[in-house]
Amino acid sequence: MAIRQLEKTYEPQQVEERWYRFWIERGFFHAAADSAKQPYTIVIPPPNVTGSLHVGHALNNSLQDILIRWRRMQGRNTLWMPGTDHAGIATQNVVERQLMAEGTSREALGREAFIQRVWSWKAQSGGTIVQQLKRLGASCDWERLRFTMDDGLSLAVREVFVRLHEEGLIYRGERLINWCPRCLTALSDIEVEHEETTGKLYHIYYALADDPQTKLTVATTRPETLLGDTAIAVHPDDPRYNRLIGKRVRLPLTQRTIPIVGDPILVDREFGTGAVKITPAHDFNDFEAGERHGLPCLSILDHQARLDPVGLRAAAVNQPVIEAVELLRVNQARPKIEALLQEQGWLAKVEAHKMALGKCYRCKTVIEPYLSPQWFVKIKPLAEPAIQAVEEGRIRLIPEAWTNNYLGWMRDIKDWCISRQIWWGHQIPAWYCRSCNAEAILETAHEGMATTEAQALPRASRKRVTILSSATPLVTRTAPTQCPACRGNDFLQDPDVLDTWFSSALWPFSTLGWPEQTPELKTFYPTSTLVTGLDILFFWVARMIMMGLKFTGQVPFRDVYIHALVRDAEGQKMSKSKGNVIDPLSVMDRYGTDALRFTLASMASPGRDIKLAEERIEGYRNFANKIWNVARFILMHLDGPRTATPLADRSFPDRWIMSRLNHTIGAVNASLEQYRFDQAASQLYQFIWHEYCDWYVELVKPSLHDKESVAASQTRHTLLESFETLLRLLHPFMPFLSEEIWQTIPHEGESIVTQRYPAPTQNWDSKEAEAAFAAMGQFVTTVRTGRALLNYQPGKPMPLYGFNKDSQAMAQLQMLHPHIGHLGRGTVHLLPQQAWPATQILRLAVEGLTVGLPVEGDVDLQKALDRIRKQRDEGKQEAKRLEGKLGNAEFAAKAPPEVVTEHEERLRLLRHEEALLLDSEQQLRAMMPGKD
Repeated sequence: MAIRQLEKTYEPQQVEERWYRFWIERGFFHAAADSAKQPYTIVIPPPNVTGSLHVGHALNNSLQDILIRWRRMQGRNTLWMPGTDHAGIATQNVVERQLMAEGTSREALGREAFIQRVWSWKAQSGGTIVQQLKRLGASCDWERLRFTMDDGLSLAVREVFVRLHEEGLIYRGERLINWCPRCLTALSDIEVEHEETTGKLYHIYYALADDPQTKLTVATTRPETLLGDTAIAVHPDDPRYNRLIGKRVRLPLTQRTIPIVGDPILVDREFGTGAVKITPAHDFNDFEAGERHGLPCLSILDHQARLDPVGLRAAAVNQPVIEAVELLRVNQARPKIEALLQEQGWLAKVEAHKMALGKCYRCKTVIEPYLSPQWFVKIKPLAEPAIQAVEEGRIRLIPEAWTNNYLGWMRDIKDWCISRQIWWGHQIPAWYCRSCNAEAILETAHEGMATTEAQALPRASRKRVTILSSATPLVTRTAPTQCPACRGNDFLQDPDVLDTWFSSALWPFSTLGWPEQTPELKTFYPTSTLVTGLDILFFWVARMIMMGLKFTGQVPFRDVYIHALVRDAEGQKMSKSKGNVIDPLSVMDRYGTDALRFTLASMASPGRDIKLAEERIEGYRNFANKIWNVARFILMHLDGPRTATPLADRSFPDRWIMSRLNHTIGAVNASLEQYRFDQAASQLYQFIWHEYCDWYVELVKPSLHDKESVAASQTRHTLLESFETLLRLLHPFMPFLSEEIWQTIPHEGESIVTQRYPAPTQNWDSKEAEAAFAAMGQFVTTVRTGRALLNYQPGKPMPLYGFNKDSQAMAQLQMLHPHIGHLGRGTVHLLPQQAWPATQILRLAVEGLTVGLPVEGDVDLQKALDRIRKQRDEGKQEAKRLEGKLGNAEFAAKAPPEVVTEHEERLRLLRHEEALLLDSEQQLRAMMPGKD
């Protein structure tokens, strides 16, 4: 049969789409629920439906795909469940920007029409990220693609909400929450990003009501909120102030007096002035202090973080102050309050102050603590089993260092605010009878809407609805038809939607059909592995564990592999403003998808952020080309008989390469079992480039010269056997390249996708061949070092002298001297040193081996010395850097053991090289003219 040859160069663009389409058409990625094979399941972290593939997605999905392809080739029934997230705030913002460009708004459209508009947008643009994941090679079961708002998942969300409410684990109450005044919605604690900044610290006088000459000084970063103060707190054991507890102070700029209370929890008497203002409606710690002391909550800000005139009047703020600040945003009102305090003598001083500002994770607006009726999950009862599951080892966090972070956060977890004041999402399944709750339902016209617009819309659309915490909800799976109290039928559904992470928390089991007991749920749940970024460990992973245990009685996954973040080459966060973003799509266009995947895998070291540079991707593109070229070499030499002989009867190069391949197979499998993608990639790279291409292919070239010979026939068999195995070993990392080449070489089966992943074979091991290679390799490497020092051309033939003190190694060299001559490009003379010629010879001693190269007349000794000196200087600098690292206690504590070992081995080699170079320098100086 004629062997098809490969093109001269590998062109990924011509290969990738063709093979991906082939895989999809053949259904290779589909998992059968009725299969008898052992299941292996991964659920994809669902990307936002608004998303486009970024380098973080590329890392996360490349690692998942490596695991899935590896397990599939091991014969497992693999399900990689794909899907996208409705991304409430993000998606609503995208569509609202479109409406704004059209000169309209969601309020003008009305809720129902707006939601239809979002669904239309999803149908047109929401599949972008899915197509890009396919471009990456993701072997998901696309027949099972899910969306967090499809019918099945919506049913699961309502079921979970109702059950938790029935058990008292979901409740509605008025609490201080994180509020985004731009997105106009509540946020959970972990949706708030904290940013270090330098602000101002204002020291303000509060005079005693019965003794105006006695004043307390209170320091605050938010002078505008003093208008809502309801007390001053001091430590009850502080002798400076404890005698004042129970007295009242006059609140600046208002007509009110407020009490002085003793609070050892809120006040640190060693910090600041020892007196703290309490503003329960605008600070989380103050809210808790207010509840402890029975203080009123006076809210002075509206939902857009403006000074609310109604709230200011209720707080008895002086009318001129109200007129100066009403309807100003916080950052506009603050300097005016500062000026008023200064004018009236209440401002002691202002100083610079470093602080952390909470910002919305989505739009980066400064968050306001805001008093509002919201829905909450009572989280402690759910957290305890989730803590226990990790402590008992039923769930492993990898790297293990993240376990303590997880446990610490879970033990200090706060109730989860799950309601969001937006329209796109799962609307809360709670209804209010308008008759029974007439006084608790407030409906006001939407701001910014013309009266004519409002009149043209249904009541629910043209109104801004506020449901007070006194309202009584009916929580049901479907809309109620009759009020159980008054028998009325006029209901209002709660206008809020659920936090996006609520539906995402159900992802591992809801995607498999829960609450129905489907065959998929029975076969594929619990899932096997979750691959995720550390940035959503608490957003998502912890909540999936809690919900999975609560509603299925089982952990949702066994292993959680947490990868690091991808940064630029300098370790900086990638951002468009910095211009340092690496776009994976353009990188795939330039270098090929496999080069990007292999780069990311090779850099996925546990606990260390990836510092990504395009040069690394380009380097692995060269690796792909290396594999392509060796494939072309093999295909050019496959013409002729191939004789399958027992491995023990094959040539030394064949026995050696099969032994090394076997070692690599074991190492790669072990690394993948430990989620050490970086080690597995390194093991593949080292074997393919340095052992297979650099050594084995060169070793067998002489045996292929006569293609009809027995040696050529045996070599062709081993070349094909080893290379086909190597391609299967590589496939999870470089699926497109490996499939293209595999389809070209003689093979059995339809696709490499469904072939068996290599496993170690005991009879492939050959300690004898590996020991012989070690002796030969040491000799050839030393010859090459000498050639480089003397600047001989690589192919220049010359006599090569050698002797090894170890008799066994010497016997191996004698046996392999034809290979040594071929690789060293010379005639080999294995003799004791005293039998070497008396002419000038550079002697290179490496452990027990000494290699000699003639120093002939065309060698420029001075240039050779200059090269040695330069190489020594570079080696010394590298050794000094490594010594510094290894001597650094922080590096030793944080670096993985294998990295420390690599550094130590490299340092050992550098010291050995330094000794070799120093000895060579002394020999060459002795050969200089004028020397005895």
